[in-house]
Amino acid sequence: MLECFYPDEYLDSAYRIPYEELRKKGYRGILFDVDNTLVKHGAPADRRSVALFERLHELGYATCIVSNNKEKRVAPFASDVDSLYVHKAGKPAAKGYRKAMSLMGTDRTDTFFVGDQLFTDVWGAKRAGLHTVLVKPIDPHEEIQIVLKRRLEAAVLFFYLRSRKKTGADAGKIAKNS
Repeated sequence: MLECFYPDEYLDSAYRIPYEELRKKGYRGILFDVDNTLVKHGAPADRRSVALFERLHELGYATCIVSNNKEKRVAPFASDVDSLYVHKAGKPAAKGYRKAMSLMGTDRTDTFFVGDQLFTDVWGAKRAGLHTVLVKPIDPHEEIQIVLKRRLEAAVLFFYLRSRKKTGADAGKIAKNS
């Protein structure tokens, strides 16, 4: 029942994902959430995020920011990191993810998603048929509605990690979608 919220991978940070390895496995496009995935909530692109996107583009990745935020938040960030974007994506609905893949010219077989929330980011990406990478939030200080969701997420993550341990799966191992 909870498996629909389980990420395919669970890593410390979007900045520690082995993007070169994923490229070798056939991934060509990456969808990213912004707030608390790449920068603190509401923060502009910083040197680290700009450098990450430069590296990803040098590797040949297409990138797209997929956010439920308004365009005035998403567009400047996307511009600063030279990425496509979808604002008001309606996550966890799959429509915004599909639109992003269409913009990039990729599909669910060669695209993966990186985000920090199970009930919007991961669930929506899974509904779109994508490989999902959950990362730990950058900033522990969040709005009250997010704090409440994080408590529910903690319960789901407990069962996710327990299931990975039982099956001998490595929660941090990157795999290619079939």
